[in-house]
Amino acid sequence: MNKINVDLVVKLISEQFPEWNNLDIRPVKISGNDNRTFHLGEQMSVRLPSAACYVPQVEKELKWLPILNKELSLPISTPIAKGNPSGEYPWPWSINNWLEGETLSHENINDINQFARDLGTFLIELQSIDASEGPLAGEHNFYRGGTLAVYDEESRIAIENNKDTFSEHLLNEIWELALDSKWELEPVWIHGDIAPGNILVKDGTLSAIIDFGILGVGDPACDAAMAWTFFDENSRKLFKNVLKMDEETWKRARGWALWKALITYDGNKNSNQEIAKQSYDIINIILDDYETEKKHS
Repeated sequence: MNKINVDLVVKLISEQFPEWNNLDIRPVKISGNDNRTFHLGEQMSVRLPSAACYVPQVEKELKWLPILNKELSLPISTPIAKGNPSGEYPWPWSINNWLEGETLSHENINDINQFARDLGTFLIELQSIDASEGPLAGEHNFYRGGTLAVYDEESRIAIENNKDTFSEHLLNEIWELALDSKWELEPVWIHGDIAPGNILVKDGTLSAIIDFGILGVGDPACDAAMAWTFFDENSRKLFKNVLKMDEETWKRARGWALWKALITYDGNKNSNQEIAKQSYDIINIILDDYETEKKHS
């Protein structure tokens, strides 16, 4: 779906929500992969799935985010209205409340340790909400909250492809520890993609969480991958402590971080040096952290 642009959104709003016809429509500064997002005036945003595989996210967000929003102390993106397919655009789409803030970076937070505590506190709050009726992890959310075994083959291929760059033995060891561990408790709510692009900061502190498209219920390990992709050694420990994460769940969390970094590095090393370098650094952080852990165990 290549032609998701301002002209399309103007037509959709004009046809389906004429009461908002007079509002300015413009692309957001940073749009995600699963959806294309546009400002609708100053208080709302329009989100349109970019491919058919992301369409189930619309109904899921419409159903669950208003419920979760009532239970959380931190603002989250919440749908206001549902748009329908049209002659110009084949899928349902949504209008959401607009949340102010900058996308998270190391430069715009005051204190990484406090940020680790705040993010951990949000995740614990999310996990504490009744999940008994929630959508179990599966194809709809790319198995976030499910078993890492779904990604076993592609992870091992990426390890094999890069054995001259990284320690094949250590990578396999970390990966197998993650696979050998299982979540034995009741499923809990997971965001599914806790990453800087989905976290907003205002005045140097955590202000909102957005983009819940791969929301589901299951194993919370996947939501802790930022321990290695964003935090340093000290803030990583604080994050783990706030999450009250047992060692087996921590191994799976590390597995999620490793899987994403491996496939991203392998897929970009010959085409996008900037993205490859970020993933290269994450893989080395995971390796260093694991070796340090082994020395102290």
